[in-house]
Amino acid sequence: MEIKPIRTEADYAAALERADALMGAEYGSAEGDELDILATLLASYEQEHHAIEAPDPVEFIKNAMEFRGLDQNALAQVLNSRPRASEILNRKRPLTLTNIRKITAALGIPADPLVREYKLAV
Repeated sequence: MEIKPIRTEADYAAALERADALMGAEYGSAEGDELDILATLLASYEQEHHAIEAPDPVEFIKNAMEFRGLDQNALAQVLNSRPRASEILNRKRPLTLTNIRKITAALGIPADPLVREYKLAV
């Protein structure tokens, strides 16, 4: 086992290739241990160099609704207001803490992505 730090994109590509070759290695074996170490190194490098930006709150809600096969009417029922659902989805009204609580409970999604600031439509 030859493990080295991942400092460049070339190192990253090589580590990905090696990890792919080790997939299916038995847990606790030398290959399994190497895969475990590589996975940790890869995750660290990806978090620093390939971080995924947090989603926009409105887009997060739209994606969650689409995934569940829901439409604006469903959100209106959750919020007890058809105009409010429209205003939120069209960025004319910001999410309130009460809205966030209702939406997270109804859709079973985390609140963290919804408390992020976002731009409203002018």
